[in-house]
Amino acid sequence: MFDQLMKKIQDHLNKVFHDADVEVTIYPTYGFLQNSDWIIPLRGWVHQQRRLPDHLINEFAQAVIRCDDGETSNFSSRFEDFSDDSRSGHSVTIQFDSDNEQHTFQLSDLNGLIEMTIRLPEAKGEVLLERQNAPDRWLSFTVTSHGHKGNGRVNLLGPGGVSLVSDIDDTIKVTEVPGEKDVVLKNTFCRDFVSLREMSEKYWSLGNAAIHYVSGGPWQLYEPVASFLSTAGFPPGTYHFNYFPKNFLSADTRSLLIDSICGSLGRTYDHKVETITRLMNSFPEREFILVGDSGELDVEVYRRIKNLFPDRVREVWIRDVVNDEAVNSFRLEGVDTIIKVEKIVCPTEDHHKKLAEHIQREYQRPYAKNNLPPCA
Repeated sequence: MFDQLMKKIQDHLNKVFHDADVEVTIYPTYGFLQNSDWIIPLRGWVHQQRRLPDHLINEFAQAVIRCDDGETSNFSSRFEDFSDDSRSGHSVTIQFDSDNEQHTFQLSDLNGLIEMTIRLPEAKGEVLLERQNAPDRWLSFTVTSHGHKGNGRVNLLGPGGVSLVSDIDDTIKVTEVPGEKDVVLKNTFCRDFVSLREMSEKYWSLGNAAIHYVSGGPWQLYEPVASFLSTAGFPPGTYHFNYFPKNFLSADTRSLLIDSICGSLGRTYDHKVETITRLMNSFPEREFILVGDSGELDVEVYRRIKNLFPDRVREVWIRDVVNDEAVNSFRLEGVDTIIKVEKIVCPTEDHHKKLAEHIQREYQRPYAKNNLPPCA
């Protein structure tokens, strides 16, 4: 039945391949000063919408993710970018609001990705911030690709100050990644998202700190997640999701994506270390607060970052979702703030095994299984 459903979906997508307009999504980013210029690294995706009809969406949601009745509208909106087709060979033009200059960039690669850098004179950046009436230092721009127009934003950050790096799943949004895979997938695709509002209050209490949301999840979830976090009251920030091959209908790609959403520890570790290192190298005078949870490898990622930048990490905050303070206290040594949670997530045998392998290598100590209630 599953193979037949995949074939029906593929047959439909083949028929609508040329039906929709080409779109380009540029993810919220930052700009840093280098000599007398703002350096603005941009990442974008050129794609073509290929929407599935409602009956196929319902079948897919129920057969693959096991969404309940009434949850298919959530699934439909969150799955949209997974069914889109990446478009190669498209150029992208950026134009800042209140500016006449255009910046045109390379052709998108075979996966529809565009990575580019804008160099903007420092004085001009300040003028544009004033013209756009942007005291929060977020500049807006228009992006065009083959007649399609969209919008983007960049936060021009001065060399000094505080930046907060935040994980998303189980740090500011309930996902329960260490738990059962069916639960994680339902929380990701089916159920209404649930925010951790106390974390939003902590972030806002930092005043003018810049926020960088760094997640191991796929870029295709950026739109629904960013929209939700904004509605839930989290401060605006830059977004740094992970890249994955695009074709969800491929069994290998589908398996990779699902493993990532449910906790692909090594891949997420590498992505976060690389991304945070790039941020810290871009802002050598800034202090950083690193916020994550104990359900994956955030503790170890931040330990690595502290070793690389011993004088730059101001604080590390960890939401202890798997109760390591009680069961594996050695792991949280050096964490500045351990945030207790209302609901402990009991790791599956498979997730605990993967986590234990990494922790054994890192600390040369065994990682005990939580046998306290409710995980006993």
